[in-house]
Amino acid sequence: MAYRLRFSPAVNKQIRKLDRPVAARIKRYLMNLDLTNPRSSGKPLAGDGGFWRYRAGDYRILATISDEEIIVLVVAISHRRQVYRQK
Repeated sequence: MAYRLRFSPAVNKQIRKLDRPVAARIKRYLMNLDLTNPRSSGKPLAGDGGFWRYRAGDYRILATISDEEIIVLVVAISHRRQVYRQK
């Protein structure tokens, strides 16, 4: 069964702040994400249990994967220099 992709309210705000070409690249990446097995495209985030990271160029997408609800919740999108500093 395929997972559903959801976005936190903070992510919607972060996407609006990005340049249009960057936002389009990230949206394209997320639409092509393998939602039947979302762990195959990402890597677990070291140190922060439960978070997964996905790479879209120089930008990182942080998400949680809920097997009970079958949801991939995107919680942060930012440049690779900054995304790991956010809490």
